Amino acid sequence: MPRNISFRDFDWVLVTFVLIICTLGVTEIRSATLHTKFAGVGGMLLVSVLNYQMLLEQVHWMYIGAVASLMTVLVFGQKYLGARRWVKLPGGNHFQPSEWVKLILILAVAKYFADIQNRELSWTDFIKAGAIVGVPMLLVFKEPDLGTALTYVPIMVVGLFLGGIRWKQVLVVVMLAALAAPVAWHHMKDYQKQRLTSFSEPDADPLGAGYHVKQSEIAVGSGGIWGSSSGSQTHLAFLPEPHTDFIFAAFSEEHGFVGALAVLLLYFIVLMRLTQNAQTAPDRAGTFIVMGVVAVLTFHILVNIGMVVGFMPVTGIPLPLMSYGGSSVLFMFLALGMVMNVRMRRFVN
Repeated sequence: MPRNISFRDFDWVLVTFVLIICTLGVTEIRSATLHTKFAGVGGMLLVSVLNYQMLLEQVHWMYIGAVASLMTVLVFGQKYLGARRWVKLPGGNHFQPSEWVKLILILAVAKYFADIQNRELSWTDFIKAGAIVGVPMLLVFKEPDLGTALTYVPIMVVGLFLGGIRWKQVLVVVMLAALAAPVAWHHMKDYQKQRLTSFSEPDADPLGAGYHVKQSEIAVGSGGIWGSSSGSQTHLAFLPEPHTDFIFAAFSEEHGFVGALAVLLLYFIVLMRLTQNAQTAPDRAGTFIVMGVVAVLTFHILVNIGMVVGFMPVTGIPLPLMSYGGSSVLFMFLALGMVMNVRMRRFVN
């Protein structure tokens, strides 16, 4: 470790709340992810001692590697439920490259916008930033993995916002997005279209497209104020994917409104602590990195919990730090390690 940084500057308060959330997730799904989260903590410590400014200087090579890994998935990836999202590793394990690509995009966007400081954002800058995020996003969408592809959007949005986007540009982008929506709809798979429409009327097809949302709402509602000890929706397997996408529904059923509110409070504290670290970053690039992590984490939380209570369509986006999933857990800890990296250098000249 460089002599000018110290673990005394580590954000131990943030780590404490993160580990509390992880403990709740491990308790909910027993020991299935315990080893992954221990590995994630190790990865976080390792990333925290690297010089993020050095990583930014090499991010173009990492970006090329990220795109190459996504192309490898499309050609050689393991197909499961009609999608190619994973690469099989020695020992029978599977790795999802689209998860770690988020971290590369956070670094790439931070590097790009940090280099164009002190001037207004031009349309050329806008297009280049869109291409940086758009290329991996299209490759992930091709897998197809709509949920993960959508998680790349907040990285670009926060970059544009902090980079100085003008209202005129915002209005043009909104208009272009509205015009492109029918084209995107045409290229979606049938099951993706059903997910995007069924959440608004789950009763129209309660045993088909609306099944996930309906069972999730029943699970959340049956928890009451203090929770249900029987947890019938979860224990009797009515609730689909209770350890991944719908872990918050399972937790809410067993711990009730009070437990669900406690989890939301923990996430709020983590997000506020991250934002505080962004404010104390030693440079513009550090601020972009931390806020990129905040954007991705916030998007995951809002979409997953919104999906569970029927306010969002089912998109397969896991709940950070709680849901089962090795690649997503490792990404989140590596991203938090990058935040620590920035924080520990806030007093370095």
